[in-house]
Amino acid sequence: MLTERVKEILSWYPSDNPGTKANLARMLMTGTLAGTGKMVILPVDQGFEHGPQRSFAPNPPGYDPEYHVTLAVESGCNAYAAPLGFLEAIAGKCAGEIPLILKLNNSDSLSKMEPASALTASAKDAVRLGCAAVGFTIYPGSASRNVVFEELREVVAQAKEFGLPTVVWAYPRGSGVPKEAEQAVDVVAYGAQLSAQMGAHIIKVKPPKESVFQPEAKAVFEKYNLPIHTLADRVRHVIHACFAGRRVCIFSGGEAKDTPAVLDEIRGIKDGGGFGSIMGRNAFQRPKAEAIKLLKDVMAIHASK
Repeated sequence: MLTERVKEILSWYPSDNPGTKANLARMLMTGTLAGTGKMVILPVDQGFEHGPQRSFAPNPPGYDPEYHVTLAVESGCNAYAAPLGFLEAIAGKCAGEIPLILKLNNSDSLSKMEPASALTASAKDAVRLGCAAVGFTIYPGSASRNVVFEELREVVAQAKEFGLPTVVWAYPRGSGVPKEAEQAVDVVAYGAQLSAQMGAHIIKVKPPKESVFQPEAKAVFEKYNLPIHTLADRVRHVIHACFAGRRVCIFSGGEAKDTPAVLDEIRGIKDGGGFGSIMGRNAFQRPKAEAIKLLKDVMAIHASK
């Protein structure tokens, strides 16, 4: 039975069809955080994005696709996200155990071109594999943004036809955004707003840092005295950018860091009203028992009052 909180979240998507809402509910009602309105998702697209050595050599069992979905299930995650190859390797074996998210576009780190991801799967693949959602990355600030935005429009429309919600990875970067500004609070909030405007049901962003990049935005922060000193302040600002908190916004774990640093960051996300975490390298690069404990600790923080 759906909880009142999950019913409230589903009410934020009034134009979506029953299939899309059912799959959104499926993710929200799975795992340790089921029914709370919070989510912890394990994403493992790093092998495609960063290469196998950087991704899996720190914990060699990670070369095996089955390792990751087992980690997601045993730790109590709401969902597991990966590109086509990893999901094709495991979907038939774990059908019904955990909601799957098919990452539809991916990029590699060999090319030094302007940031842009190639379509590597389709919503039809997601249906065939029994997925609960599709995932898509955008790079606001990239010179390739027009093509990517147009692709996202088509992806969202097709996914909705199949009754699938869309999870958007919003990572501003490229010629319009210098490296040091990628996690500026105004930039992260802008990426979140763009994702919501384009039909994302769930938005994934990086934790915002205490800086403002755009001069026009900086003037607004100063004029209205918008607080950004703490991570909770900055997360709260990003959540406001997601239609006043009426779109689910979760935060990535980012670069590998020690456990106390990870948990401190999670507390800031929780205190700022974040809907949860999507944690890859900080989980699967640890030994399995340690990774499960970390993920359970993260869930406990998000579930706390």
